[in-house]
Amino acid sequence: MIPIGSLSQPVFLKNKRDLALIAVLLLLSNLTACSVNNFSTAEKGKTLFLSRYSFANLPGWLEDNVDAAVPAMLSSCSCILRKNDDKYISSAVPRFGTVGDWRKACMALKHNFKTNSSAATFRAVFEEYFAVWRASDEISSDDLFTGYYEPTVRGARKYDVNYTVPLYSRPDNLIMVNFGNFRKNMKRESIAGRSEEFQIKPYDSRAEIEGGSLKNKVKAIFYLSDPIDAFFLHIQGSGLIILPDGSHTRVGYDGQNGHAYFPIGQYLIKEGYVEHDGISMQKIRTWLKNHPKQMHSIMNLNASYIFFREISGEGPIGAQGVVLTAGRSLAVDPTKHALGVPIWVDIDYDYYNSRIRRLMVAQDTGGAIHGPIRGDFFWGSGESAGEMAGPMKAKGRIWLLLPINVNPNSMH
Repeated sequence: MIPIGSLSQPVFLKNKRDLALIAVLLLLSNLTACSVNNFSTAEKGKTLFLSRYSFANLPGWLEDNVDAAVPAMLSSCSCILRKNDDKYISSAVPRFGTVGDWRKACMALKHNFKTNSSAATFRAVFEEYFAVWRASDEISSDDLFTGYYEPTVRGARKYDVNYTVPLYSRPDNLIMVNFGNFRKNMKRESIAGRSEEFQIKPYDSRAEIEGGSLKNKVKAIFYLSDPIDAFFLHIQGSGLIILPDGSHTRVGYDGQNGHAYFPIGQYLIKEGYVEHDGISMQKIRTWLKNHPKQMHSIMNLNASYIFFREISGEGPIGAQGVVLTAGRSLAVDPTKHALGVPIWVDIDYDYYNSRIRRLMVAQDTGGAIHGPIRGDFFWGSGESAGEMAGPMKAKGRIWLLLPINVNPNSMH
């Protein structure tokens, strides 16, 4: 998945011609370090129901090292508290309270973090300043949980015989428009294309780009050694690049060509190339590697193509604008949830030694994450994280931890 969430990306205008082209459509806003949580209001469909619960009945509450989630929570708190106290932490879902509602709880966590408090102490802090709310929809209280990760790939800043696969920067003539900024009923609809003669026309497909359509026209910020690595980097949307001298840097999502994502795994199943049972990213990767003559044509079935930018920091950046934390950051549907909210999960994942019961923080979104209980679990960076993320298709439940003075059922 693309963790940053393509629909939350702003429109960048590179020249006056582009500005004239869509001035009647767009209001421009500056990027800040933290997302303003201004996703469009809730769509028709499944509703998030919340009912009061107790910490005593929360499965696994006493076993989790909740202190491991506190750094992630404090990163989210720093974003929340940058706004005025009378502002909602999410304008899309105001039921989760104002900044003022969250300030006391966030400051209590910050104080205890400075004093190196234990997991038991932080449990007590959460129990004093937060209330538990069990989540459900119209049908049930569980839903699908998938996983994602930050790939680690080998690359170089310059083309040579060992590094031939380009990662392109955002083209100057690429325009991305989120219709949800203008029509509430179109919040999941967007369009991307190129500006030409005061019109937006379809941008080049993956096959066209792989065929060289952008060569010498768009800057390649890195070159990778493996086309399969590049393909899966596009799917994840960000990654860690190991350079020839052993140093590393990161790249993150900076735009998309506007073509729909096509899951090649479904095609491989349909054509009988792989078995349906146990389909995973690892199995797709293995099939591509073992079929080099078909590899490019299969990958090009997915016409979607991602553009990247180099980023700094200790990890990939989520939709809230904070560095994601392995095992503690969760991607959610931003039309149902507010980013920055701590969430308790209970996930039945076969690849894990036991049920995953732990405190996480809603810090990211994704194009495939729809629904009140749907979640995408961030596993971290590298091959081992990919091995856990790839096959994850597990059932799970969630509970939201909200400040005690917030009643999410009093405002919808």
